[in-house]
Amino acid sequence: MTRHRGFALLGALVAVVALVCGVIMAGYGLLDSGSRANAGGSGADGSGDPRTRGRTPVGTAAPASADNWTGTWAAAPAGAEPGAPVGYPGRSIRNVVHTSIGGTSVRITLSNLYSPAPLLIGGASVAVGEGGGGPEAVAGTMRQLSFGRRASVTIPPGGQIVSDPVALRVPYDGDLLVTLHTPRAGGPVTYHRHALQTSYLADGDRTRDLDASAYTPSRRVWRYLTAVDVLNREARGAVVAFGDSITDGVGSGYEANRRWPDVLAARLRDQHIGVLNEGIGGNRVLSDASSQRNGASGLDRFRRDVLDRAGAKVVVIDLGINDILRGRETDPARITAGLRELAQRAKARGLRVIGSTLTPFGAHRGYNALTESVRDRVNEEIRSGRVFDEVVDFDKAVRDPYAPDRIRPVYDSGDGLHPSDAGYRVMGRYLSLRLVEDRAPAQL
Repeated sequence: MTRHRGFALLGALVAVVALVCGVIMAGYGLLDSGSRANAGGSGADGSGDPRTRGRTPVGTAAPASADNWTGTWAAAPAGAEPGAPVGYPGRSIRNVVHTSIGGTSVRITLSNLYSPAPLLIGGASVAVGEGGGGPEAVAGTMRQLSFGRRASVTIPPGGQIVSDPVALRVPYDGDLLVTLHTPRAGGPVTYHRHALQTSYLADGDRTRDLDASAYTPSRRVWRYLTAVDVLNREARGAVVAFGDSITDGVGSGYEANRRWPDVLAARLRDQHIGVLNEGIGGNRVLSDASSQRNGASGLDRFRRDVLDRAGAKVVVIDLGINDILRGRETDPARITAGLRELAQRAKARGLRVIGSTLTPFGAHRGYNALTESVRDRVNEEIRSGRVFDEVVDFDKAVRDPYAPDRIRPVYDSGDGLHPSDAGYRVMGRYLSLRLVEDRAPAQL
């Protein structure tokens, strides 16, 4: 009897082991088929090739996992850099960017959006910066980047490319150095004009340099680089700040990372939520301003700069002032209709949408009774809940209680339109974390 029971027990254990192995193999099969599905296809937008599509598609607002990429930094391409009609042939460009969250691996996105000519990247690298906005790298952190396992890559006119991932311990709230070598002339440089952060140039291929001896300060812009993503087991996704110069941080201090999205990033760091700043100075909801280096319209760039961002779960939309001040739009219904369309697109992709009221500009040269009337009516519609499901009242946060059409003097950078560091700090703290952290699905 004892021997029979032993055989029975052994048989049962074998059956259990076989069942577990079957489940594991099935799981691998599902993962493999999912990978093939993501790698396949050849849509018109190039989404079938992970090396040429804009971002890894984000079809749902499901929580990020160890297998998902999450954005830690981003900057929207705003136009073609003046004074660089053929790029920087024979030189190395070192962009300094500041992370919101860290990770164990990193990848970058490069854009040639505003060039009619192909762009040859002869080599690229990423390293942890020493800090303070300088071009010095921390010893032991320099990593060479590849593209489809090749050290060089050509980005077609109007295209963009994602690098292969590379293992690197990326810090939270730290500097990264992304260096590109462009060996020959290309077309105009796709850039972000209001970086508030110095970039650096060097002669020759200096992508592997740790020290700064070969580099000289250049303009406060970001060139070609539009996104940095990390792998982070604890990441819960990313918040995308989508707006104009007030989101871009114009009026804030240089090399300081004090824009309102930076303040929000500091508040969300312990929750392992990335924050991506997709503001463009001078940007509008309705009309293209690329020729002024203020970017495509919000409606045109929303997919590229929000929906296709890695790990995007929430979008905060603060856009519309420039439609009034620069686009001379006098019909508030057209602006709110455009904002409503952005919100609907985001919700259709499973993103939570938070919309902002338009901040005061009563001391700005563009102020008059008509422009103020349009702003007031846009804000009235936003506060009613008929544009966005959730609202952050940035107008209320920074306005002067004694002159509501103006920014409170202590929050004014000096031009009557853009907040100071103090104003951006108030805005970054005013946004309720409940709206960002709430895990309930968006209402479709």
